[in-house]
Amino acid sequence: MSDNHKDTNKVTIKINNREIKANAGDTVLQAATKAGIKIPSLCYLKDINEIAACRLCVAEVDINGRPMRGLPATCVLRVQEGMNVRTNTRRVRNAVRCNLELILANHDMNCPTCVRNGTCELQALCEEHGISGVRFEGAKRPVTIDAFSSSIVRDSSKCILCGRCVSACMKIQELGVLGFANRGFDTEVGPAFDYSMRDVNCVYCGQCIEACPTAALRERRYLDEVWDAIDDPEKVVVVQAAPAVRASLGEEFGMPIGTPVTGKMTAALKEIGFDYVFDTNFAADLTISEEAHELLDRILNGGVLPMITSCSPGWVRYCEMYHPDFLPNLSTCKSPQNMMGAVIKSYFAKLKGLDPEKIVTVSCMPCTSKKTEAAREELEVDGIRDIDYSLTTRELGQMIKQAGIDFNHLEDAEPDRILGDYTGAAVIFGTTGGVMEAALRTAADVLTGDDLPNFEYEAVRGLEGIKQASVTLPVNGVPTELKVVVCSTVKNAGKVLDAVRDGKLDCHFIEVMACPGGCIHGGGQSYVSAKDRMSVDPREARMDALYSEDERQVLRKSHQNPELIVLNRDFLGHPNSDIAHKYLHTHYHPRPFYSQKEQI
Repeated sequence: MSDNHKDTNKVTIKINNREIKANAGDTVLQAATKAGIKIPSLCYLKDINEIAACRLCVAEVDINGRPMRGLPATCVLRVQEGMNVRTNTRRVRNAVRCNLELILANHDMNCPTCVRNGTCELQALCEEHGISGVRFEGAKRPVTIDAFSSSIVRDSSKCILCGRCVSACMKIQELGVLGFANRGFDTEVGPAFDYSMRDVNCVYCGQCIEACPTAALRERRYLDEVWDAIDDPEKVVVVQAAPAVRASLGEEFGMPIGTPVTGKMTAALKEIGFDYVFDTNFAADLTISEEAHELLDRILNGGVLPMITSCSPGWVRYCEMYHPDFLPNLSTCKSPQNMMGAVIKSYFAKLKGLDPEKIVTVSCMPCTSKKTEAAREELEVDGIRDIDYSLTTRELGQMIKQAGIDFNHLEDAEPDRILGDYTGAAVIFGTTGGVMEAALRTAADVLTGDDLPNFEYEAVRGLEGIKQASVTLPVNGVPTELKVVVCSTVKNAGKVLDAVRDGKLDCHFIEVMACPGGCIHGGGQSYVSAKDRMSVDPREARMDALYSEDERQVLRKSHQNPELIVLNRDFLGHPNSDIAHKYLHTHYHPRPFYSQKEQI
């Protein structure tokens, strides 16, 4: 009976003379992909952009012998019983080639000098279809470079008007920073009223960069500045790498999505020439220690609740612009990136007898918003910046290639000590729910005064946009239900805050990550093409990589990190001490939607 029920949800179609059982409601493109049949596409982005704008996924189609008019786009064509699809006819091939040439006719084709050379989806399609020249001549799209923000660069000459960035900004985040302006040949994509990306309500999450098939949107790069610092004998250059980077960096070198490369990453950083190589995981443990104690202090002493995490800079910007009434709820903890920078230029500098002003701190992050976070005025101590340069996973991959390092054959290496040890709790910081689980592991032990054996809080795991859970912990000796919420994307954060404000949601602690799935899918991670996303969710593979490393660690609770214990003993005194607040904590402020406009 179940088989008959399944059959009612299937339709039989033919694609290139192959009979296929397709799910009712699927598009032809989806059915073909599941069957292993390749259909070219450029504007299509699964669940985000399905507008049939590029006209590359066309096919000849008839239904029960009756041909459909023209060449329909398979990305929006639903399967029907008796449908016959042909994607490999001369007519289709000529149409695809012609449409590719039309896209190229006004495109900036300086491919060898483009940052997306080798990862550009347009370039890959041209290679697949043997495009060796363009028959059409026309005016090129004007070159407008918007490089005013610390995070995102927009280049109009690379834009192909596919709309993927526009849809990503609206559907993933519901911000609508990007949109179409003008008409016809003058159509362009960008912020309204010719504002710079610096001056609008952008949180710099970089999901638009992840969605862009070309280099119309890219991160602002600081590779030259970092190389200059490494080559300067007067500078001591210290690098750190975030948890999520190790789950994606291998993709830059042809490894399967989600391959953990912690040891190779560390070895590569040492070969590049950094003076010291630390792991941001140490600072993640430090952040959890501070944050868990801050939460307990608020619960026990009547502080502002619910407390909300502050480690995601995109989320912090969103809160400042859209929900400033919740700023008192934000944890005062800096993010691990900046905690590490502050500790390097204070505790570590003192231990090594180094002048903090000669130390250059570099962070390797999965995030484009971290670049803007590093530049925030308040993230310094006594005039010394926490972080000097923040690089994305992609930039680190390029740096390794520039150094001529054979990444795939590197022997694993360990980070330098003092600030290199970490626990399993730190590793899961890079995925949605990971910060919450790590904080609960520490909070539970602190409240009970015991090393609890059951510390895996699986209720907060997973890729759902909003998750709720409760944990019973002893507060002042009384078993108390601690209600927690985990959300990823600022769209979902807005829903949670609205519910709290309206009295519809009661909770003690909220974790927010600006990107879908958390840092594992940050705007600075390795590119995954739209074609590959149709068959694999990079978030799942990268999340599994982090949880597997957590399970391999001997110590899995942040407060048990031996180097953190020494740091508290010799420098901070104890979590949330006055010294800790000087170096590791900060405050945020309301931010207007639009700052003063500078013409680009």
